Amino acid sequence: MKEMKRFAQKLEIASLPTPIHPAERLSSRLGGPEILLKRDDLTGLAFSGNKIRKLEYCIAEAISREAEVLITCGGPQSNHARATAAAAARIGLRCHLVLNGEPETVPDGNLFLDLLFGAKVSLVSATDLRDLEISMLEIADSYRTAGIKPYIIPLGASDALGSLGYIDAIGEIVEQTGKIGSIPDRIVFPCGSGGTLAGVVAGCLVHGLDCRVTAMSVAFPAEWSSGKVAEIFGSLRERFIPDLPEPGGKFEVIDDYIGDGYGKASPGLISFIREAASLEAIILDPTYTGKALFGLKKEIEKGNIGKGERVLFIHTGGAFGLFPYRERFLKEFEA
Repeated sequence: MKEMKRFAQKLEIASLPTPIHPAERLSSRLGGPEILLKRDDLTGLAFSGNKIRKLEYCIAEAISREAEVLITCGGPQSNHARATAAAAARIGLRCHLVLNGEPETVPDGNLFLDLLFGAKVSLVSATDLRDLEISMLEIADSYRTAGIKPYIIPLGASDALGSLGYIDAIGEIVEQTGKIGSIPDRIVFPCGSGGTLAGVVAGCLVHGLDCRVTAMSVAFPAEWSSGKVAEIFGSLRERFIPDLPEPGGKFEVIDDYIGDGYGKASPGLISFIREAASLEAIILDPTYTGKALFGLKKEIEKGNIGKGERVLFIHTGGAFGLFPYRERFLKEFEA
């Protein structure tokens, strides 16, 4: 692939570019449109998915500041937290994770891997994101007192620096789809803390990709996600891309498929994840990719996404988040 402009220093620890695969059987099952899968579940580094794109920038800055420990936060099954733990192990930094939840009798899925990679885990009971941020600041202060330099990575690495990873990803997509003659009409992907969304929208503007951007929220109301994009765009202009245009009208956030909340999976979602696996041999998780692809299915059924469109679905990874739901899938198999 041709060399793309870099707006900041980054590490080179992901396996890039990730491939784009046609999902012909899934497309047929959903009755059109043509669906392409951008396999960001194949970025390497312990199957870190889309998170490693952001972390390549964040950790490069941490190293430049001579940080010795990376601190970040998330839920007990956070893909971002697990990717941070893996990246820290890969480059020889300490890692401290602040996770919102109660202790598990037997750590499973991503939480098990956090421990396997050597991360220190602090479990807190947080009612909102600010509680996690306060806990990270307190932990960072304790490291400074001990003479250890900390570096805090925000939830999901969702800031201007982290979003540069998805500006790069759109550059990849433009080159790849141009070569195969399959420029997408729409890009669809899961949206959590908003960094990937901001990066995708900014990437389309930077790389001249004129297509619809549809983010399927898995956690927050659409209004919150849109506000996060505006916040990150402001920081992008201030730090990296002064002439970045306004994002208004370039994207939509659909929050109809959050269900009972972040990390909560309906019976219909469990069935769909199983069906998608049997059709395309792709592993979706109930928190992110499963909800987003399920949302795509529902939007097609409603007629909101046209059958004649070419849709690029970004598979952001998260396979290990599937394992804590084993019992529900086993019941599905038995049925």
